[in-house]
Amino acid sequence: MPETKRDYAVGRGKPPMHTRFKKGQSDNPRGPRPKNLPALLIEALDEPVTVTIDGERREITKRQAIATQLVNKSTGADLRATKMLINALKDAEKRAGAAPPAEPAPFTAADEEVMATFIARLRQSWEEEQQQKSTEPGHCANDDEPR
Repeated sequence: MPETKRDYAVGRGKPPMHTRFKKGQSDNPRGPRPKNLPALLIEALDEPVTVTIDGERREITKRQAIATQLVNKSTGADLRATKMLINALKDAEKRAGAAPPAEPAPFTAADEEVMATFIARLRQSWEEEQQQKSTEPGHCANDDEPR
């Protein structure tokens, strides 16, 4: 049956009859495109998992669970986990555009003077403390513990 103006008006929400899907035909006959590996990894890492933290059951993503385990192992003196964590932090800082920490400025003459004064005060207070201990009864001049 040929299309005529009387049979069907084409307009918003009314596509021409020949471009419409036929009965039983889906919108994508070839199916969805296959996902690449990074997309599959991201999808898998965003899946929820139930964990018990401090006796309380919580639902977190697999990505959060991996990060938590990595940090916990690195604090438990696992050198491999610590190296992986440091490398991950460096990569994250590079991606974020964070500048590496700046080198500290060298000491100036004023800084040297302040440090010398500070060290002199510490020595003086330490010597006074040692004199007080040596004059107390029951203490030997060379010993810090009572007899």
